[in-house]
Amino acid sequence: MTRTHETPPKKDSNAEQSAAGPAAPELPGRFITPIAFGTVLQPLNSSMIAVALVSIRDVFDAGTSVTWLVSALYLATAVAAPAMGRIADVLGPRRTSLAGLLLVGATSAVAPFAPNVAALVVCRILIGIGTAAQYPCGVAMIRRAADRLRSRPNNALAALAVCSQVTASLGPTLGGLLVGLFGWSGVFWVNVPLTLVGAAVIIWWGPADPPAQRGRGRLAALRRVDPVGIALFAVAITALMFWLLSLADVPQWWWLAIAVPAAALTGWWSLRVRDPFLDVRLLGQRALSFTYVRTIVTYTAFYCVFYGLPQWLEETRDLGPVGAGLVVLPISAVGVASTLLANRLQRNRGPRAALIVGTAALCVSGLLLTVPGADSPILLLLAISAMLGVPNGFNNMGNQRAMYAVALAERMGAASGLYRTSQYVGANLAAALLALVIGERADDVGLHRMGLSIAVLAAVLLAASLFAALRERRS
Repeated sequence: MTRTHETPPKKDSNAEQSAAGPAAPELPGRFITPIAFGTVLQPLNSSMIAVALVSIRDVFDAGTSVTWLVSALYLATAVAAPAMGRIADVLGPRRTSLAGLLLVGATSAVAPFAPNVAALVVCRILIGIGTAAQYPCGVAMIRRAADRLRSRPNNALAALAVCSQVTASLGPTLGGLLVGLFGWSGVFWVNVPLTLVGAAVIIWWGPADPPAQRGRGRLAALRRVDPVGIALFAVAITALMFWLLSLADVPQWWWLAIAVPAAALTGWWSLRVRDPFLDVRLLGQRALSFTYVRTIVTYTAFYCVFYGLPQWLEETRDLGPVGAGLVVLPISAVGVASTLLANRLQRNRGPRAALIVGTAALCVSGLLLTVPGADSPILLLLAISAMLGVPNGFNNMGNQRAMYAVALAERMGAASGLYRTSQYVGANLAAALLALVIGERADDVGLHRMGLSIAVLAAVLLAASLFAALRERRS
């Protein structure tokens, strides 16, 4: 079963470097719309639950166990995203995306009838698996369509980034309105019409998959998915996530005793099978591996803001869920604008320029979070929220484009799924960090500690980015 490896290319040529040349047209909008629509589900479900936690805790008298509604989704999605991406690479991204939408819609329809928090956690796990399919499937569809039509993917990738920024930023606002109108169940009910519309637009306008294989061809395709590799990876990343979650209380080091051997087995299996789920040789590329690490750090800061700030606005500033959602609304508007600016900047200067601007803005934003107090005026809070939108667009667009530029076309689904996993590792790190700096109640001191932590993370990342840029210029 051992294979002889060929030396992998350092970088796969992207659509802009194809024979179509840099003057090639952008991918047509009829492909972009259905691809982008499905990707709104994950950031929406990850962010709007933030303003529903208090209501769920009170209804079920659940205490701190409601935090599993956050952690369970990220845990499920971190495991499922690369797996669903690999399935999309092999079986077709359109089919995989539709299956994920069906799972999200069906689960969301029954979640409001859950008898306890444990049942809701199971629903969030299933929703996480279904939403995990959408982003890697979307990037895979973009890559296939761009290569086939000899088009550039810039606007399509920008659309994914805009959808992610808008829906993640609108999540607390929409969640607050839904909780105010329908109670906590509203954050689940909203998924039902969204999945129906998403499935419809993908069926009507989404790029078609190759014909489904039958008989022995189907069995061969299933073997290419590499279920053993997926299972080993699932054990490794699950144990890692549980260890990260334990950091908020008493670190449970025995999870690392599971994660490390499982990761080693994943790498060993990858080197032995002909077509592995996760080709560890590709992670040896400095550009790709650093992109994943950078994504972890930026999303640690990202989720600290989107969970810590609404909690402070509700509990200390006493604005309630609706008021907290409205105060963070400028993050969405500015995030869209900064994403569009980042798209234009990296067309001329590359993704590193966007990332340097984004990390610098993140450092400033973290320092601004050390300013407000319980009696701060609303205008000041709105101004800080607006500033927080700047780094989101630049960092998201830069990281995404950097990953797209170096990932192999035939593994774009798995590569973008691993990119999503990096985001969820950051989300769990954010949960641990918030527990350390804020605790059970978000007071002024906790908010200021959170802001300082974000500023330090951004400063380290900015220094690394500047060093890498300087090294590239010298070489």
